[in-house]
Amino acid sequence: MNYIDYYKTLGISKSASEKEIKKAYRKLARKYHPDVNQNDKEAEKKFKEINEANEVLGDTDNRKKYDKYGKDWQHAEEFEKANQQRQRSSAGQQNYSSYSEEDFSDFFSSMFGGNYQQQSRGRHQFKGRDVQAELQLNLTDVLQSHKRTLTVHNDNIRLTIPAGIENEQVIKIKNHGQKVGAGGVNGDLYIKFNIVNNTPFKRKKNDIYLDYELDLYKAMLGGDLIVATIDGSKVKLKIKPETQNGTKVKLKGKGMPIYKKEGQFGDFYITYSIKLPTNLSNQEKELFTQLSKLR
Repeated sequence: MNYIDYYKTLGISKSASEKEIKKAYRKLARKYHPDVNQNDKEAEKKFKEINEANEVLGDTDNRKKYDKYGKDWQHAEEFEKANQQRQRSSAGQQNYSSYSEEDFSDFFSSMFGGNYQQQSRGRHQFKGRDVQAELQLNLTDVLQSHKRTLTVHNDNIRLTIPAGIENEQVIKIKNHGQKVGAGGVNGDLYIKFNIVNNTPFKRKKNDIYLDYELDLYKAMLGGDLIVATIDGSKVKLKIKPETQNGTKVKLKGKGMPIYKKEGQFGDFYITYSIKLPTNLSNQEKELFTQLSKLR
């Protein structure tokens, strides 16, 4: 395996903070995302490299191993165990008898591969490392369950994204991490979702919120109002005469779909903000003056 400079891939220095790594990754992921660069093989290759770099540098433990062992960072634990065994053996013959079967098997496992334990004792299986990945979606993307292909280490994984998944939620896909040979168990894949709000609504768990500007005349006299919900459907509301600034309306079941609860939804809350007229004509000013005298 050739050495890959993941810091160079993300365009950051080795002293970059976690926040700087995350910022760099998100910027590049948006730039090279397959949805933005359809049928662009170079962009697809770059996107894979960016994700791989983030899987390593975006994880504190993986980054420490990478900084210390370079291209062999995935075998850091084996190297550490081997070093410990060599240190013990150099302590003298008197310590030899204190070695357990577990110590020897760990040592040989690190030297000859994880399948050694399985082959020698039949009690333990070598498990591939777990893999972390991030997937960015728009809020409107999670209004319905849908399938999407995620590329991790050059493997295309087809997965179903459940409706209502939340920002920074992590889901586990079993056996889709590091692959191992016969007698071992593949690692797992953990996907963290970054949900970008591309709507005028605010989301809190399963509920959505909207500040709606209501003109003074409709607020005072009442009337009908058509409002779009987050899925684009329209609802007709009845505005009561003399509606006050800050009045809240609840539309039950018009919010976000609830994660893994098909057919269930949160609520939609609308807060009215009364918009005062500007650039009044002389006639309008006169009418408001007359109205103030009546009050």
